[in-house]
Amino acid sequence: MKSDKKIWETFGAKYQDDRRTLKGGRLIAGYMGIVMILAGIITMLPLLTLFFYPEEIGQAQYFVAPGVSAILAGYLMSLVLRGRKTGRLEKNQEMIVVLGTWIIVIFVTAMPFVLTGNYTVTQAVFETTSGLSTTGLTVVNTGTAPHIFLIHRTVLLFFGGIGLVLVMTSVLSDVYGMRLYHAEGHSDRLLPNLIESARLVIGIYSGYILAGTLLYVLFGMSLFDAVNHAVAALSTGGFSTRPESIGYYHSPAIEMVTIVLMLLGGTNFFVHLLLLKGKWRAFFSHCETRLMLFLLALFVPLLTVLLTNSVYGSVPESIRTALFQAVSALTTTGFQTVDSFASWTPAMMFLMILLMLIGGGAGSTAGGLKIYRVYVMLKEIWWKLVRDTYPDRVVFTEQINRGGRKDTIPDRERKQINAFVFFYLLLFGAGTFIFCCYGYSLQDSMFEFASSLGTVGLSVGITAYGASPVIHWTAITGMFMGRLEIYVVLIAVVRMASDGKKFLREKRFQAGTSGKRNGKRIES
Repeated sequence: MKSDKKIWETFGAKYQDDRRTLKGGRLIAGYMGIVMILAGIITMLPLLTLFFYPEEIGQAQYFVAPGVSAILAGYLMSLVLRGRKTGRLEKNQEMIVVLGTWIIVIFVTAMPFVLTGNYTVTQAVFETTSGLSTTGLTVVNTGTAPHIFLIHRTVLLFFGGIGLVLVMTSVLSDVYGMRLYHAEGHSDRLLPNLIESARLVIGIYSGYILAGTLLYVLFGMSLFDAVNHAVAALSTGGFSTRPESIGYYHSPAIEMVTIVLMLLGGTNFFVHLLLLKGKWRAFFSHCETRLMLFLLALFVPLLTVLLTNSVYGSVPESIRTALFQAVSALTTTGFQTVDSFASWTPAMMFLMILLMLIGGGAGSTAGGLKIYRVYVMLKEIWWKLVRDTYPDRVVFTEQINRGGRKDTIPDRERKQINAFVFFYLLLFGAGTFIFCCYGYSLQDSMFEFASSLGTVGLSVGITAYGASPVIHWTAITGMFMGRLEIYVVLIAVVRMASDGKKFLREKRFQAGTSGKRNGKRIES
């Protein structure tokens, strides 16, 4: 009897501890309700296009049904929090919230494409994942697609670029906001208050879009095209309203505006704040800014020489193409001014793959490994060489410049960076292998999956409309993991498995206590 008592006391203690998980689960369910409402609103925003294109009123049904359904379902889910003490989010449960947020919004916003009957679920999810991850790979024929669907893709770029969780924290006062904010990949808090930081990011983002739109119109774009391209350039998304992308316009002025917007989109929002405050010295001394400028100064001349020798006979045309495509690849935007990459040599494709893998700044809308991680790894190599070269008695500091401030990198952060790069390259190899299994060349497979994983959007045609569902789901996985930076997905899955085990253990405990009570009643 005493041993049984000890056993039940042990499980009872675990049961009391695991109740926090149930409270955390209730809180997660409430968050998912809010996310469903947000997904419904995002889905219905393109209906505003009908004021300008009333002839497309027949397309409204594809957006109203899923939008209203998501809002109603979200409202019902959010009721679980009302009038109840919700407990707290435990360690890593914020990762589950972020993962659930992105999955819900991807599937809800895919419904308008599915309801048209022109796209399978796989194709629709591919398109919305591409939009929300700001990749730009597409299965939509932009030459014939209705304006409302083109705007729908642009809306996805806008919210995906800012970050879905950041949008939530900008309108909600929440004690878990900072954990969610960092879990989505935002590395810096611009102001002491999180809500103010989120709104500042949205303000900066919207201001750049407005300026870009005005400049595009000034240089000859229609207002509709200008809005779409300004959002796509700044979000480093790359969705265009033209099948030829930016190359359709054959305008150096439009290309220069696009280059500036792409560079702004690929820059950390913290660095934007330095720029807007006029702190030029801090801006140009920032480690990411310096490495980005160095990479462009290195890769653009290399591409220029290769383009001049094999594609164009004109040096100015080669410089123009090399600059635009190098910026597009490094900022992971995916706009093109070339008709096709079929005429590009393996050497040029290799350089583009490297740029796509490196990616933009940490905390920006860009993807890839991120310039900050690459910078730290390069500095580690340099520090290692210095340590091995100089005598042991020589002391030197291992610091990097962050916005004009010298910082030391903790060992834990270095290990995280090294592990992330390993996982990233492992995933890159796996995706490339799957593409190769479907008969594509190693070069094309590496290029296409580097574009998917780096959320770039440049394509050699592997992920087109008629591609195999396996190809599309491989690309979807790459885009999703690339946008949420691998760790969030892995940690969320591990945490859900852990919570599932706790839930089953609690059920067994409840069943045991219920059986014990019934046994006592029978005995009495």
